[in-house]
Amino acid sequence: MAAHRHRPLALAAAVAVALGAGAFAVTSASAAEAPLKDYELTWGIKQSYRSYVTGMAAGTFTPSGGATQADGNGAFTFTDGSGTYDSGTHAVRLGFAGSLKIASKLHGFELTLSDVKFDSAAAEITADVTSGGTTREDVPLADVTVTRTMTDMETRLTKEAATVLGSAGYEGAAGDPLTVTQKPAATQTPTATPTATGSASPEPTSSTSTSTSTSASASASPSSSASSSSSASPSSSDPASESASPTVSASGTGAPARGEIADGTLGWGVKQSFRTYVVDGAAQGKITVSGGATQAAGNGAFTFTDATGTYDTDADTLSASFEGAVNFKGHEANGSYGLDLTLSDLGVELDGGSGELTADVDSLGKTSADVVLADLSTDTEGLTAQDDVITLDGVTAKLTKAGAEAFGGFYAEGTELDPVGLSVALSDDAELPDGNGGSGSGSGSGSGSGGSGTSSGTTGGAGATGSTTGGVSGALASTGSEVPAGALGAAAAVTLAAGAGVVVAMRRRQNA
Repeated sequence: MAAHRHRPLALAAAVAVALGAGAFAVTSASAAEAPLKDYELTWGIKQSYRSYVTGMAAGTFTPSGGATQADGNGAFTFTDGSGTYDSGTHAVRLGFAGSLKIASKLHGFELTLSDVKFDSAAAEITADVTSGGTTREDVPLADVTVTRTMTDMETRLTKEAATVLGSAGYEGAAGDPLTVTQKPAATQTPTATPTATGSASPEPTSSTSTSTSTSASASASPSSSASSSSSASPSSSDPASESASPTVSASGTGAPARGEIADGTLGWGVKQSFRTYVVDGAAQGKITVSGGATQAAGNGAFTFTDATGTYDTDADTLSASFEGAVNFKGHEANGSYGLDLTLSDLGVELDGGSGELTADVDSLGKTSADVVLADLSTDTEGLTAQDDVITLDGVTAKLTKAGAEAFGGFYAEGTELDPVGLSVALSDDAELPDGNGGSGSGSGSGSGSGGSGTSSGTTGGAGATGSTTGGVSGALASTGSEVPAGALGAAAAVTLAAGAGVVVAMRRRQNA
């Protein structure tokens, strides 16, 4: 038992030797700090946000003072990191040189991040934020799931980041992975990289390697797969993602196996985070439905009506077009809009459980017809009818490359959109699920997508219907995957014995 109790002290002494015999002295009475230098921090904030800034916002990222950005609108690296390693708490605290300016004249924002810091004990990234001529120091931007290697660490954007960067929907959203490494030196004395567990003892190496750390490899940059997965994942706060899995109605119909569609509705919310961004987020705009389309209350999903087309239940194919249009406007300046997007003439093509969602797209006055917005898939290949009605709920919709371009790079290709629901009548006297031709699919917002409880007209803006809680001015669009507000900081620090694998330390934010 005595040997076990003294093991952390012995390990701290070993790390002291590894960092340099003169770095600090370890005593049983007090802990000491060893200086650290030549570290780099690589973090991309969030891949979908970078796409938004350079895409729809037509903006720029300008690193300076030693900071850089990876090719292809990649992650950012801040250099010349220096700080301390605490032998008592085994915490690594580092500050980095360089700054990053983020600006868009089209969407009217400009801000600068500087003095970026990483603290493994607090498990956070902070930065000084300058906007509108005012600088706020040490603003917490992300909570970090700290690991022993300090590479590809998971991050969660904070409430403060959402406020500073302009979208409440980003609170708790998964950010890009974070990597903190020491630059390899030409000559080094035998050493070990301090482990940034924030709560666990570091494990010294017995290797006589001549480098302090060689972890700044390709993995130091946030991988595209990690960031795209954070964007593509459905939001746990998005009721659309809680729709039932795709289903078809039971067999039983008097209509022929193939023929023309008599009527029908399509329920689709596009994407909840996009609706929130337009009405309550940085765009401070409005959503308007027309031509027979309706929107559910509370800035909910949309219903498009008066379906026409053909079906064949033997071949399991369906082709349907729907009436109605939805317009998204935002970023108003002097009577003009930086965002002005209209989707109309929506269509669905299904063949054996997969297919496409198309629409005519008008963006800032430029119209493109029959754009394939999303790839569709169901969990069944068969189309069956009940009481002369084919009903599909919770059809998975993933953004195509053409769809991503239609949204100006706001979302990456492959992003999961709100699920699609549709009901089509195979005969003139068939009754659609809500009894009057409205959609009973309930896709998108969780508040239904048609029938009772819907509202046509405009959401947001002056005299708006729906949710207008008021957004925060700034830059960050609500893109990608989000978690419910208030779910931040669910994990407490975990203390493990020396020699353990990955140690996770994530603080609970007290002011959330």
